[in-house]
Amino acid sequence: MNPLPDLPAVPFLPGSEEGGQPLPAGWSAAPPAAADVAALHALLQRHESVARGWSSAGPAEVEVEVTGPGAAVRRHLQVRDDSGSVRAWGSVHDRAAGRVLVSVVVDPDLEPPLADTLAAGLFAWAERGAEDLAGERGLESTQLDSGAFASDARQQRWLAAAGFDRTRTWFQMSRPVTQLDEEPPAQSHPDLRVRRVARAADGMPDEDDLRTMHEVLEEAFTDHFNYHPETFAEFLARLREDPGHRWDHWWIAELTDGPEGSVRPAGALVGTVLPGAGTGPDGSYVAYLGVLRSARGRGAAKSLLHAVISDAARRGRDRVGLEVDADSPTGAVDLYAAMGFRTAYVTESWHRDLVLGARTGRA
Repeated sequence: MNPLPDLPAVPFLPGSEEGGQPLPAGWSAAPPAAADVAALHALLQRHESVARGWSSAGPAEVEVEVTGPGAAVRRHLQVRDDSGSVRAWGSVHDRAAGRVLVSVVVDPDLEPPLADTLAAGLFAWAERGAEDLAGERGLESTQLDSGAFASDARQQRWLAAAGFDRTRTWFQMSRPVTQLDEEPPAQSHPDLRVRRVARAADGMPDEDDLRTMHEVLEEAFTDHFNYHPETFAEFLARLREDPGHRWDHWWIAELTDGPEGSVRPAGALVGTVLPGAGTGPDGSYVAYLGVLRSARGRGAAKSLLHAVISDAARRGRDRVGLEVDADSPTGAVDLYAAMGFRTAYVTESWHRDLVLGARTGRA
């Protein structure tokens, strides 16, 4: 797939030409460069502090998306005021076939009329970018996938105005970790075992294990909300771009009750490092946890969680975080609560189905 071309600096927001308003005098819109990462990070911090009450955004995450490994599947547009300060930022991310992630961040210090105009223009720019991405994939339609903190009425208003619908609520949960968690409890099922992804002779992860992780998670999430299939290459590339990625944070749950003691996969967990605030200790984060339908009821999910919790304790970390669908039909919320996880804040998914050419008549 060819990359989405960057757009040049213009005196108005690209995509907002049809009925849109030009930027104020002296303002400009252009793709960011490496030198802009610090300003974009500061903007994101201001947004999170007002929208949620505190900021957890790290500069490494912004750098990965703008100039690092994640830049190949993302396009960005930043808006600067007449003093050169970054006041708004939009991005589109080619997440998977038929799914484009959309992010719009506008400085909370701007007056509402101007902030509204910038948000509308960036959502229009993102729509055009999503059309281009879907067209490169040969698709006739795609899903625009964005979100907001549950407490951020401003972002919710902008999403609704841009044609998005609130589709799901997510609990962002966390569990404290202490030295008492260093030793995990015994496996709840005699034929269940949990191990890390094996390493090959060169020290890299065993490819068969990585493919098993991908296959397990793909199958486990097939019946989950908003599932979009992802190729093995896309899966690895996306997870490796996370600044918190570590191969020794990947675990496989296996059942040994097959014929003549043969082993079969039951579940998988992808963990990452969760950076601490300031000089505070790091935590661990459960990026993905999936159990095959055929293996459910054997305690695989609980055992995988105990593995990441005990690992975090042995590393001197103070918490384990995760995200869970508030309406999950698997009972995951109850499992996490029973294991000591508590909701720290709530986020929302907002989606819009986009048919190529429907707005502009472009083929």
